[in-house]
Order: sequence, then structure tokens, then C-alpha cells
Amino acid sequence: MNIKDLVRTIPDYPKAGIQFRDITTLLEHPTGFRRTVDELVQPFAGSGISLIAGIEARGFILGGAVAHQLSIGFVAVRKKGKLPWQTISVEYELEYGTDEVEIHIDSIEKGDKVLIVDDLIATGGTAAAAVQLVRDAGGEVVGASFVIDLPDLGGRRRLEAMNVPVLTLMSFEGD
Repeated sequence: MNIKDLVRTIPDYPKAGIQFRDITTLLEHPTGFRRTVDELVQPFAGSGISLIAGIEARGFILGGAVAHQLSIGFVAVRKKGKLPWQTISVEYELEYGTDEVEIHIDSIEKGDKVLIVDDLIATGGTAAAAVQLVRDAGGEVVGASFVIDLPDLGGRRRLEAMNVPVLTLMSFEGD
């Protein structure tokens, strides 16, 4: 089974010219979902990971499953204003404007080894902000795992320039 075949492409969503890569079809497939989780974590097994940081929203699904697989904790990286406790945050650039992600101030302890998980890496803005959040909290980013890479948008290179090992399970040309 090729898990790439389980990803649905929706043309012109959310706007004309965009090829949206929909992983809900992959998540609905029991064997495909299980294999995806296994492949996201396997290269990092034995590296002493103590936490998974999942990026809102599909990173919650995947990251939660990976954390369960490793029997470790999960940290939610959320958009500003969504967490109920005191937070630290990082602002990052979007195509038009800025956005901000945050974690609870007590989510990560100094020395925690953290794997960042999300469904897709495009420009890498949100993932780079998540890396900065983990580092600001005193954690060490041991890597970042994504199901899909859109290499033309440069996100993987951006994280690698931050000295973060990147794992992707598949790539799609274009955006």
C-alpha cells in the first residue's frame, strides 16, 4: 500500500490555483493511518524524545497518535488566544500579515527533547514558530515530522537552516 494514494487532492481550494492536499481520506483508512503514525516516529525512536509538540489542528491528531505510540506527553501548539492558561508565544510572518502561536508556560521543561509533528510543511512559517517556542521554553527540538512536503515552497529548507532534522513521508510539487 502506498499511503500517498490515500491523500485526496482538491483543485482550486481554498482558492483558484491551489491544489489542496486532504489527509482526511488517509486518516479514515485504518491501515494507512497506522502506517503513517509508525513512519512519522520510526526514524526518531530511541532518540530520547520526551514530548511531542503537535501544531493546530491536524498536528493534534497525528501528534497525539505519535505520543501514544511512544508513551510520552503531548504539547498543543495553538493559535493565539485558544489556550486557557498562561502562555508564551511567537509571532511569524504570513503572505499578507502576521500570525501567532503559543503554548502553555509550563508545557515544556528545560532539557525536554521534543519532536514537532504536523500534517504538511509548506512555507514553514508555523513550523519555524513552533521550533522557536520549544527553544524559548528551554526544550531541544530533535526533529520535525510531516506527512506531506510541498518542496517548491521551501519550508523544509527553512527548518533545516534552523538545524532541525526534517522527516516527510511524501511530497507534491507545486502548491
